Amino acid sequence: MMSMVKHYGSPTAAEQRIVLASTSPRRISLLKAIVAEFAVVAPEAEEGEIRTPEDLLNVARRKAEHVRERHRRAIVIGADTGVFRDGRPYGKPRDVTEARATLASLAGGWHSVFTGLALLAPSAERTDLVETRVLFKPLSEEEISWYLSREDVLDKAGAYAIQGGAAPFVERIEGDYFNVMGLPLSLLYRRLRELGWRPGKG
Repeated sequence: MMSMVKHYGSPTAAEQRIVLASTSPRRISLLKAIVAEFAVVAPEAEEGEIRTPEDLLNVARRKAEHVRERHRRAIVIGADTGVFRDGRPYGKPRDVTEARATLASLAGGWHSVFTGLALLAPSAERTDLVETRVLFKPLSEEEISWYLSREDVLDKAGAYAIQGGAAPFVERIEGDYFNVMGLPLSLLYRRLRELGWRPGKG
């Protein structure tokens, strides 16, 4: 797992209110593993074109900054996830044809899933770019068609969900499994604690 880290400031109080700047069902479900109660706010920040992993971190920060304008006393979490192979980005497919081409490109080799993570608290910030490497088995056209017939992939970077029907395609993973789903939970837990949040209090 690769993590590019930037720290700004130091927390001065144990802020407990958490706001997730995302309406992604996967991120909401993952965050519930750490935080019992939190607010969910849809960010209206422009995502723009993703060309490099660093672009994901910029998008995550823009999402968090947009939501922080209305929730300045909370810890706001922004995240954006993308898939890359050999430097080429594979975002959410526009249609099934593009999804089919994406899966064919990822088959039979390693690709990287990056998540840009931004946590903005009243007096401090934490930003990270986290990488998890995933090895896909070779896939036949029949297998790709089978998968696309049973799962909606148009809202998924890389045209697959590792926790769904694509699970049998994964031969190996290096790094945080939950990062592939959209939130690196271990790192997120550590960053929340650094910003003053404590388990059992929010």
